[in-house]
Amino acid sequence: MAVPRLIFLVISCPCALVISIPLGYFGGIGAASKNGILFKGSNYLDSLANIRHVVLDKTGTLTQGVFSIQDIQIKKELDKEYILHLVNMAESNSTHPIATAIREYVGQEAPSYSVTHIEEIAGHGLRALIDGRQLLVGNTKLLDKFGISYDTEIKDIVYTTMAIAVDNEYAGYITIADQIKPEAKEAIQALKSHHIDCTVLSGDKNAIVRHVAESLGITNYFGDLLPEDKVTKFKAIKQSTTSVAFVGDGFNDAPVLALSDVGIAMGGLGSDASIETADVVIQDDNIAKIPMAIKIGRETKKIVWQNITLAFIVKGAVLLLGAGGIATMWEAVFADVGVSLLAILNAIRIQRKVF
Repeated sequence: MAVPRLIFLVISCPCALVISIPLGYFGGIGAASKNGILFKGSNYLDSLANIRHVVLDKTGTLTQGVFSIQDIQIKKELDKEYILHLVNMAESNSTHPIATAIREYVGQEAPSYSVTHIEEIAGHGLRALIDGRQLLVGNTKLLDKFGISYDTEIKDIVYTTMAIAVDNEYAGYITIADQIKPEAKEAIQALKSHHIDCTVLSGDKNAIVRHVAESLGITNYFGDLLPEDKVTKFKAIKQSTTSVAFVGDGFNDAPVLALSDVGIAMGGLGSDASIETADVVIQDDNIAKIPMAIKIGRETKKIVWQNITLAFIVKGAVLLLGAGGIATMWEAVFADVGVSLLAILNAIRIQRKVF
């Protein structure tokens, strides 16, 4: 009886499972890293494989995040150059892409005005006291907040619009354009082919968000959102579906990234806060890497289950043969070491796949 017991003991050794399953996930993480996608844990491969809804930020995610000034409209009775210098000084310490676009347009050399106060109002813009003048620079919600009347037609401009007010009087606006990423449309189509729904949440005005979403074939979009509004909208989306990922790059995206089942950050232009909070980081900001990451997650999950199935089927078959006195120690060794080697070879196969 000692030999059959020994055969049973060798066959039942769990080496194939203990070795091949973690190695399958390591292979998936390695394949993703080779393609510029960093996973902060193997559990996110499984989570991403089960994603059914992807929520995306607009600026820096669907668009390039590189702004250029398109038009400047300042009231005729005001000194346009003076107003632009005031705006430039207010934005001088900001790292936001819009501030960079203004600095590039106005230039670094500017009159030295006394700056008494600069205050950033989250989701609205800036309030500053420069050269003894109170300056407001931001979206139309900023002017609404301070009760300043303006031409409401600027809300329909399909560009990012910075409204300007000086001493509580509307002074004009600056329009700034951000280009849609060339690979964005293909990426959205790839997500749809995986039966994944897409939604855009953005702090930009609704006219811009609608233009970008419709250009990419996305029917669900929400604009004019403050950071807390993004959180509220995302919670509502999360309640209506099983598994949701959020893709963003800004400081204000960090709370939503933390709430998502899988948070994906753009690592190139992304803020430190969003990268730190995210579960997955796209190193080169290529949105096409999102469907690729999902594909890698699904392929990893498939390989892991192949290994589990292989191990149980072979071990079960040899156990039955052993119970009938047919299997020898050679078959038992194959059911243990042989299956382990096969599972390992299957696990590393993902490293050679092209995604």
